[in-house]
Amino acid sequence: MKQQRTSLTRREFLRASLTSAVSFLLAACGVRPTETATPAATPLPATPLPPTQPAPTEPAPAQPAATQPAPTEVAQVLPPTPACGDEDEVTPDQTEGPFYTPDTPERTSLLESGITGMKMIVTGYVLSTGCEPIPGALLDFWHADDAGVYDNAGYKLRGHQFADEQGRYTLETILPGLYTGRTRHIHVKVQAPDQPILTTQLYFPGEAANDADGIYRPELLMDVQETAGGKVGAFNFVLDIG
Repeated sequence: MKQQRTSLTRREFLRASLTSAVSFLLAACGVRPTETATPAATPLPATPLPPTQPAPTEPAPAQPAATQPAPTEVAQVLPPTPACGDEDEVTPDQTEGPFYTPDTPERTSLLESGITGMKMIVTGYVLSTGCEPIPGALLDFWHADDAGVYDNAGYKLRGHQFADEQGRYTLETILPGLYTGRTRHIHVKVQAPDQPILTTQLYFPGEAANDADGIYRPELLMDVQETAGGKVGAFNFVLDIG
């Protein structure tokens, strides 16, 4: 008799955890439905920094501090470790495509002045085939804007980050637009410390162009939740680190 599977697959885990986490995650990362905020009756004055503490570094104009997610609050949304099942196979690689630009800025939010479109958060873990988190893994993201155009002269909608101590990552961005010949997708390079680079792409469920795209692979579908303030997509990368 076939033994009944009791562990969750990665995709089942993501579906379950996203349902309860979406609203809080969007709030933590500044992605909220449009509404008029009620001002506080008696705003508190800003507390000055202690004399011995250095002044905070000014953010670059292309990366406004207001659009950056709060790492501590976001970390509280995701479970401390992912649930693992019987589908922890290595994430398949994909073509880099013609629009990759190296030496991107380090940032967890790709939102900046001039960027339009539906806001989106992409989050998940970087894991080994043994379901162990990979702290410090590099993730380098890039994708088209909402009109389906890549910025090949600068770094709009491009940026890299590092997974935290639990192998977690979170990216704040927009929903990529479509362009001729491709379905909707996000490019990413993932690298464990001192290991080879995995170059791949992430896809969206329910896209009409998925089946017609010769590069598309269903194994690379994100689990995506629709919300009033945007979208939240989740995907766990699994690397063979020997």
